[in-house]
Amino acid sequence: MSAESDQPNFTALLRPVVRESSVSEVAKRLLDHLSEGHLQPGMRLPAERQLAEALNVARSSVRGALSALDVLGIIEIRPGSGSYVRAGTSEFLPRAINWGLMLGQRRTHDLVEVRTFMEGMSARLAAERAEPADVDRLEAHLEHMREAGGDVTSFIDADIAFHLETATIARNSVLSDILHSIRSLLQVWMERAGDIEGTVAGTLKEHAAILQAIRDRDPEAAERAMAEHMHCASERLWSSLSTEERDEAEGA
Repeated sequence: MSAESDQPNFTALLRPVVRESSVSEVAKRLLDHLSEGHLQPGMRLPAERQLAEALNVARSSVRGALSALDVLGIIEIRPGSGSYVRAGTSEFLPRAINWGLMLGQRRTHDLVEVRTFMEGMSARLAAERAEPADVDRLEAHLEHMREAGGDVTSFIDADIAFHLETATIARNSVLSDILHSIRSLLQVWMERAGDIEGTVAGTLKEHAAILQAIRDRDPEAAERAMAEHMHCASERLWSSLSTEERDEAEGA
């Protein structure tokens, strides 16, 4: 396909973001257009300068957003060529790469923000589109979490299954592919925070609230419940880092 001829008019599609320094706002805008079908696999994105002008942000914000999306496996940055939307589902990182090497970098915070946005969208859509059988499957995953007890591996597996099931219920193939592609991120996140006191009880309570909102077919409540879960989960993640690592990750 011809990337140049098929490329959409980004000046018309992209509106200026509210906060100039927000990497997550830039990433959200690009993810919006990806989920709406404006960005197709293999398509080359405009240059950083063009995106910065279209969004009315600093180039550093665009660069940070593209870097986060590249690590998530959503786009591919090719030096000297540009940034391209990846074709198909990809793993978050090769198994050979130790996620721990990245925990002390600022991009960790950016990845948390991007994941938070995607999970919120997933919960909202799931509440709008869930059928009774979908809710039953989601409830089964939550029950498996409860039954795991002290088996950390089983608890994490059921937790991840709950999130991926929510994405499936959302019935948006692009969103589902993205969240499935970062399952390694979900696993590392949960393993890292698993030893924090109150993690299991808090996680169960937060998932129960998400399930209830989806069962009630209340999109706003589902999105709020997921946002609260993401907030608490990210706090547990930061608590798992040493003070030195956390300060570096937050750019202190």
